[in-house]
Amino acid sequence: MSVGFARRMWALDCPTLTVDAISLMYGLSGKVTIPMPAFLIEHQQGLVLFDTGIYPDAIEDPVAIYGQELADGLGITGTVDQRIDRQIAALGYKLEDVKYVISSHLHFDHAGGHHLFPNATFYAGQGELEFAFFPAKLGSFCFIPEHVAQYREWNWRVVPRGTDLDVFGDGSLIILSTPGHTPGEVSLKVRLASRTFLLTGDAVHLRAALENEWPFPLDVDTLSAVHSLLRIKRMAESEDLSVWINHDPDDWAQYQHAPYCYE
Repeated sequence: MSVGFARRMWALDCPTLTVDAISLMYGLSGKVTIPMPAFLIEHQQGLVLFDTGIYPDAIEDPVAIYGQELADGLGITGTVDQRIDRQIAALGYKLEDVKYVISSHLHFDHAGGHHLFPNATFYAGQGELEFAFFPAKLGSFCFIPEHVAQYREWNWRVVPRGTDLDVFGDGSLIILSTPGHTPGEVSLKVRLASRTFLLTGDAVHLRAALENEWPFPLDVDTLSAVHSLLRIKRMAESEDLSVWINHDPDDWAQYQHAPYCYE
C-alpha cells in the first residue's frame, strides 16, 4: 500500500446547540452548549466533507425547518456566516468542488447540509440508510423525513459493519466502523503530514464519556456503542493520533477552526 497524506483539513466554524446535559451523559445536570461541526479535507483526489452539520436555513429559522417543539429543545445559536455553504465559499471553493461526503451518521445535526452536494459520492456505515428511512422510536426525532427522502437517488458507498475502509488506498483517510449510536455510525482517521486526527462523529459525545467509558443515553445499541468507544480509547492509547470529540465544547476550544487549516 502506498503511504499518503491528506493535504489540509479545516474544522468549519459551527452553530451550537444548548441541551440538557443528562441527554449527553448519565450523571450530569444543568445545560450544556455543544458545537455541531463539519470538517473539510483537501486530498489530491478531491475535496472531502466529514458530516455537513445542521440544515443551513435552520440557523436563521429553526422553527421553519424543525418545528416549534424540536426547535425549542435544541437552542440553536449561530450566524449566517456559519452556514456550511458560506464557509466553503469563504475558503475559495465551490459546492461542486466537494467530491466526497462521509457521513458519521444521518441525524439532522450531522447530515443537514447533505442536500447541497447531490452529485458527490456519499459514504455511510452498513445499516445507516435503512435506519434513517425506518428509525427506531427511540431517537426517531433526530431524522427529518423530508430530508432523508432525498438520499435515495444519490450515489452511496456502504462501509460494511466491522470493516474499515481506506478511502483512497493511501492511508490518508480511513473510515472506521464504530456502530452503536446508530447502526451505521462511523468515525474518520485523517492523516496529515503534521499529525493524525481521529474524528469521532457521535461514537463519543463528551471527553468525560471517553474517560469514564460511559455510553450515550440514546444510543440505539448500548453494547456496540461501548465497544466502539473502547476501540477509540485503545487507538488513542496505542497510536500517535489526536482524538477530536466532535460535540465536546472543550475539544472545540482546544483545536483551531477555519480559516485556520491543519496541514
